[in-house]
Amino acid sequence: MSEWPTVSLRDVADIRFSNVDKKTTPGEPSVRLCNYMDVYGNDYITADLPFMAATASPNEIGRFSTQRGDVMITKDSETPDDIGIAAVVTAEIPNLVCGYHLALIKPDKSRIDPVYLSKQLGTPSVVNHFACRASGSTRYGLSSATIADTKLPLAPLPQQRRIAEILGTVDEVIEQTEALIAKQQQVKAGLMHDLFTRGVTATGTLRPPPAEAPHLYQPSPLGPIPKEWDYALLDGIAQRGSGHTPNRNHPEYWDGGIKWVSLADSWRLDRVYISETDKEISALGISNSSAVLHPPGIVVLSRDAGVGKSAITTCEMAVSQHFMCWRCGPKLDTHYLYYWLQYRKREFENIATGSTIPTIGLRYFKHYRLHVPSDGDEQRKIGAMLLSLDEGIQTETAHLAKLRQQKQGLMQDLLTGRVPVPVA
Repeated sequence: MSEWPTVSLRDVADIRFSNVDKKTTPGEPSVRLCNYMDVYGNDYITADLPFMAATASPNEIGRFSTQRGDVMITKDSETPDDIGIAAVVTAEIPNLVCGYHLALIKPDKSRIDPVYLSKQLGTPSVVNHFACRASGSTRYGLSSATIADTKLPLAPLPQQRRIAEILGTVDEVIEQTEALIAKQQQVKAGLMHDLFTRGVTATGTLRPPPAEAPHLYQPSPLGPIPKEWDYALLDGIAQRGSGHTPNRNHPEYWDGGIKWVSLADSWRLDRVYISETDKEISALGISNSSAVLHPPGIVVLSRDAGVGKSAITTCEMAVSQHFMCWRCGPKLDTHYLYYWLQYRKREFENIATGSTIPTIGLRYFKHYRLHVPSDGDEQRKIGAMLLSLDEGIQTETAHLAKLRQQKQGLMQDLLTGRVPVPVA
């Protein structure tokens, strides 16, 4: 552990609570406003962020205009966990003013590096300091005294700068990985649209669009589709399955080793496959309820909370009544159906009704139709192309999670002085 001295934030920075609101007042100068979400969602405040247009008084501009090296933190939030999130301004951004619900911290750069300060404000000790001292019942806030009293270990300035450089490099790699994932997701969305409206030829290439080759297409209620495709009733080409919840008053119906998909598994439906579930039921629970044990490879779709989320099961599972499921056969490829449901997710969200929990009624799925190639090979090609993209996204997502974990370890080691940082 280091022997760095500990200082209060007030000793190394000027702290200002902003009162600049989002209103546009006639007669006041126009400004670019850095708002709560600009800070909450970014480690670094850069000139290319989409700042809000507003106005501020000359006094507010003089006191809350930002400069390169300033640090802003969230000082109010609906939960104590979201207080004290820091971001550092990395450039001179003309006309940028710190907005309401934020504190503007102007560090003494002869004593503390801005990036080093920003990272110290995210360490567990500071987070705990803010969470314990946040006041409020429905909305929580930090007082100026609480922020000013924040204790920080103060490494020698050359070491601060080296630590900031190391963590900044990690942040850059994380940002690049996030951008790559976002780009891959955009590509996937565009490819899904093309594949489910144009399909692929025997050679695996997209058909020309309808505007260029209208003779290759036929009309359907959802728009033009290739002549070789059908606008088919889903119940006619796949077996629809049911779901149910065994009686919770019978312990013997539960924890029996049979995986059971419920609303608690909604977060697992962001991936192609589901192999684990939050709860399990027993064979006795199935035999004494309307629950059904489905074989591996069924496609499940949430019709309640998390409407439209879907996945493919990898083993025998049962599902709750909040889910639809289908077993595909020779007329419908499993991956094709999964990606079609993903493609039409917005449709499911739009038709769900209910004041507390939006729900799609069972009757809707009895009449549900979809575009489907009559050729099984074309279905499989479409599913394989989208699965390949998803596998790439999942690889990068796992890499991103590893990078974030490594960053946390580095912050713990470097910002406490546990691991010495050599300075060239």
